[in-house]
Amino acid sequence: VYVAKGATVEAGTPLLVVEAMKMEHTIRAPHAGTVTELAVRAGQQVAVDAHLATVESDTAEEVDA
Repeated sequence: VYVAKGATVEAGTPLLVVEAMKMEHTIRAPHAGTVTELAVRAGQQVAVDAHLATVESDTAEEVDA
């Protein structure tokens, strides 16, 4: 996990890395904004399609990751 709740991020900023089958997948911010929710912690196992984070854009549009 690279960010904390309340962090301001730019589009493409790495938010966290998910490891599966010995491969790492970087989850990046879809747009500039503020991390309003971080639903995981480092080392936590997550299910397929699990909600990981929410980035609220400066225009109040929310996008889940």
